[in-house]
Amino acid sequence: MATPTARKRLPLHTKIAIGFIAGILAGLAVHATGVHEAAWVQAFTTYVTTPFSKIFLSLIFMLIVPLLFSALVVGIAEMGDVRALGRIGWKTLFYTVLLSAVAVLIGLVLVNWLQPGAGVDPALAQQLLADNADRAKEIVASVGEQPRGIDMLVSIVPDNVIAAASSNGTILSLMFFAVMFGIGLVLTDTPQTQVLKRGIEGLLEISMTLIGLVIRLAPIAVFCFMFNLASLFGFDLLIRLGAYVGVVVLALALHQFVSYSVALKLAGKSPVKFFKGAQEAMVMAFSTASSNATLPTALRVAEEELGLPRRIARFVLTVGATANQNGTALFEGVTVLFLAQFFGVDLSLGQQAMVMLVCILGGIGTAGVPSGSLPVVALICAMVGVDPVGIGMILGVNHFLDMCRTTLNVTGDLTLATLVAAGEPELGAGDTAATP
Repeated sequence: MATPTARKRLPLHTKIAIGFIAGILAGLAVHATGVHEAAWVQAFTTYVTTPFSKIFLSLIFMLIVPLLFSALVVGIAEMGDVRALGRIGWKTLFYTVLLSAVAVLIGLVLVNWLQPGAGVDPALAQQLLADNADRAKEIVASVGEQPRGIDMLVSIVPDNVIAAASSNGTILSLMFFAVMFGIGLVLTDTPQTQVLKRGIEGLLEISMTLIGLVIRLAPIAVFCFMFNLASLFGFDLLIRLGAYVGVVVLALALHQFVSYSVALKLAGKSPVKFFKGAQEAMVMAFSTASSNATLPTALRVAEEELGLPRRIARFVLTVGATANQNGTALFEGVTVLFLAQFFGVDLSLGQQAMVMLVCILGGIGTAGVPSGSLPVVALICAMVGVDPVGIGMILGVNHFLDMCRTTLNVTGDLTLATLVAAGEPELGAGDTAATP
């Protein structure tokens, strides 16, 4: 007897899109009919949508410390061949930081110039923040305690890592400790540290699993977020959201086709030949929205189409799939500044510099799960005094933007491998590369 075929489940991003659209339509209907002040709407937001969105955010914040610590340590530790490969390893690290910094800088400049989140009624923004008074009060209090100027730079080095882990305002200190811990793990190659490394990798796997479970609540959370936002802001919300998506895509395109082209040209390579050779990996990255899933294709493209040495391509692309995420770093910076503009939070140059630094580190320590950058975005928002309730908007358009930034991430990995290979000595007997 034939067994009935199992019902095909909807992908998570489709469920999130459904929750996003349903929340917007319901909120716009409430806003257009002018019943957002009605008792039943107030009760619905007070006892249903707002509590659920707070629980979702609390779950995200609960997992930030173990996730970021383990992801950063593992990301640094995966460069364990830095000593063995010598110059290649250090060139990889240098270009990773440089390209990520350029990506974030492009994003921050465009957001400050185009102001995609500006123009929203400040009174409505304050009303939304009032609905999340406890969370907003906690965030604003942490910002008031943050050091300024040279004290901010000095405070990056923690005197108490446990205290740093317990405060959103000093989370950068925890990230610094994680980087130092990862470097120490690389430099101390003993059987004991290998066991410790496997334990931290296990912590990362557990954290990623839990984040995956929390993200399953995203369709309902997105409905709650978007209903609250749309019922207050109406069609202004859609205009701001469209502007945000446009700025992210523009920033990604500029970094992809301008920054990488300049870097390749300076290395004596032809950008046209590079993009022609890399197009298969770029298409795969866009369709899968996963750097890890694209890695086999990228490795083949690097060797067969770009003619890169196998030892360099395998090392750089494998490390880059985790640690060289220019698109993710850019996306996080643009998102935080957009939300700051949306809620009328004026960020100083010092705070924006802090955002940039955390985004660069976040590009190394972002978990490879759907919406893996969400905890980092929520974390940075809390650091600079922006209520993270606005991430519901980001979740609604996240899948499309994830496809775009993954394309940039994979292209960045291939660019990084090309830059590292430039100027290296001729291939040895045990190395191979296809003819360009």
